[in-house]
Amino acid sequence: MAPTDPPPEADQPPEFAADPFQPDPKPRGQSWALRLRQAHANLAPLVLAPLVITVSSGMAYRLLRDWGGWGRDRAHGLMVLHEGEWLKAWLGAEAETMYVLLNGVGLLWMLGSGGWLAWDRWRRKGVPRETGKGGV
Repeated sequence: MAPTDPPPEADQPPEFAADPFQPDPKPRGQSWALRLRQAHANLAPLVLAPLVITVSSGMAYRLLRDWGGWGRDRAHGLMVLHEGEWLKAWLGAEAETMYVLLNGVGLLWMLGSGGWLAWDRWRRKGVPRETGKGGV
């Protein structure tokens, strides 16, 4: 580099702090579909365990009551699992309500984001590729 050449930093515009109220002028490199896919994948393990507990305990409760001949008292433990009542001992009186709320919101999130991702994949497979071949 010759002494008369400007420093490499002079070629680039100065860095300013991004205004949170203005949209980004240039893309960050990740599409929102990729960010949605990553959020869906990251939240899935957190949502899966409570849903499995709720579904399996609810099914077991109903089937054992109807077909297994269990009474309400005998199957009460399954309902405690199903409703999240077991959390009261650790997290207080509001834990049961929060379990039901977060379980429902998690299920809606997974259904909504998973449905959108499936639709987006299906839609993109129908678009002809650059090579001229139709996708399927």
